[in-house]
Amino acid sequence: MTHQDNIIALASPSGAGAIAVIRISGKGAISLVAPFFKSVRGKNLLDQKSHTIHLGHIIDAERILDQVLTSIFKGPNSYTGEDVVEISCHGSAYIQQQIIQLFLRNGCRMAEAGEFTLRAFLNGKLDLSQAEAVADLIASENEASHQIAMQQMRGGFSTEIRNLREELLNFASLIELELDFAEEDVEFADRTQFNALLKRIREVLKKLIDSFAVGNVIKNGIPVAIVGEPNVGKSTLLNALLNEDRAIVSDIAGTTRDTIEDEISIGGIGFRFIDTAGIRETVDVVEGLGIKKTFEKIEKAQIVIYLFDAEKFKVQGSTFKIEIETIKNKYPQKNLIIVANKVDNLSEKEISNLKSQISKLLPLSAKTREGIDTLQSKLLEFVNTGALRNNETIVTNTRHYDALIKAQEEIEKVQIGMDQDIPSDLLAIDLKEALYQLGLITGQVSNDELLGNIFANFCIGK
Repeated sequence: MTHQDNIIALASPSGAGAIAVIRISGKGAISLVAPFFKSVRGKNLLDQKSHTIHLGHIIDAERILDQVLTSIFKGPNSYTGEDVVEISCHGSAYIQQQIIQLFLRNGCRMAEAGEFTLRAFLNGKLDLSQAEAVADLIASENEASHQIAMQQMRGGFSTEIRNLREELLNFASLIELELDFAEEDVEFADRTQFNALLKRIREVLKKLIDSFAVGNVIKNGIPVAIVGEPNVGKSTLLNALLNEDRAIVSDIAGTTRDTIEDEISIGGIGFRFIDTAGIRETVDVVEGLGIKKTFEKIEKAQIVIYLFDAEKFKVQGSTFKIEIETIKNKYPQKNLIIVANKVDNLSEKEISNLKSQISKLLPLSAKTREGIDTLQSKLLEFVNTGALRNNETIVTNTRHYDALIKAQEEIEKVQIGMDQDIPSDLLAIDLKEALYQLGLITGQVSNDELLGNIFANFCIGK
């Protein structure tokens, strides 16, 4: 990619629709489109102001391809920093291809994945973490992931990292200067101030690194496994949570032979619910494979809902208690919610008796939806949304997390070096590495391989 030529791509989803948007970017984008656009008012596209929209037709020789709205954005005041033209045409797949092929024959090439955003980065319109937030914003499926992506795209995270790096760079420059006067034994960097800066940087890095635990689950959804014996209402509970008939419900034990997954948003947080095969001894090979998968899903889940039939507790109470203790002992790190289902068939006294026998029991009826709201509130208690509510910076990107960990390691080395009063030239080495890792996050330090890996994950047209 030269990043100088004109590129074109469909910016709206592929397939037929009411309208489609075709985006063209490059230094000659407006002059390239102008000869093929005939305004209904006879305007010359080259003479029009930036950020204006014009009604007309796209003409291929004497053939009218479509009536369109053409928006022009003149660089550097555009998304990519170059001249940009967006053609809003009718959503026929045939029309889309005809327009794209017209410009491919006349000076455009197809854009690579994420190339419009890559050009925005290269032209200084976005830094690298903001560019990555564009992809996160497109992929956001709930309020929380949308909020985090918007904050990052506005530059909150970038500003925090850039300010830290700038302060660190100032001290690194003074230490480098000391090396030029090594024979005179001169100190330009105030060690007391430098220690205070290192302490503050370590605190900020720790806060950002710790936020990844929350950010990662918000971005990817929190996996919740629904487990229990066959026919206790696991599929009915999944359907109640999803508010749709997603799983097959039957009185026949062992109906669910495989895991069923779906995601919903509760309080703006995404939860991935997994309905698993009932846990029991079985000679059925297929059901046995499903039960094996159940334990695999429990391993991967962050929250486990153990469900049992409240009616059967009278005669099988000891069995259920043993299973609860087995799960607690086998998965001590898992957040466990113990749910008694089918309480609509019990009296208040019987429900109270159940609660007295099992600590922190949550009674509900998946069939009547009684207690579903309480279960949803309980699920939210396991998610630390304090940072989200306070609009604090939350790290969701694995690349950023890795760079922060490495920067923290280098800062720790610098601190140890300061405590041991090591020579300035050794301090400078660790400082350079810390600066490098922080620079990787915002793109102040980058290379073609890094950019290629990041933008390859974007959709074409963005």
